[in-house]
Amino acid sequence: MVSAPPPLRCCVVHALPGDEFVLELDLPPCATVSDALAAAQARSSELGLARAASIDWSGPVGIFGEVCGRDRVLADGDRVEVYRALRNDPKESRRRRARLARGLAGR
Repeated sequence: MVSAPPPLRCCVVHALPGDEFVLELDLPPCATVSDALAAAQARSSELGLARAASIDWSGPVGIFGEVCGRDRVLADGDRVEVYRALRNDPKESRRRRARLARGLAGR
């Protein structure tokens, strides 16, 4: 008798201002990032997690800080990250700080 392969353990996370959303899941082997996101959405609805409503599930995603496609097959223990849009352009913020520093230094 052949036994079924063990479920794949992963977690889906999203950083919120001042908080984080973390949901651990058991998925079938060969599950993809897309499968994990769908399961996380369904599970958060079942649990009535209000903060999940603020997540843009269609945004960019990654695994352990590396952006990836939604068709990527997961490995056991992967951390699927749902990224949010930046509020400020990092390059423009750096330029603004440099202008301020130059202005203060010139006094």
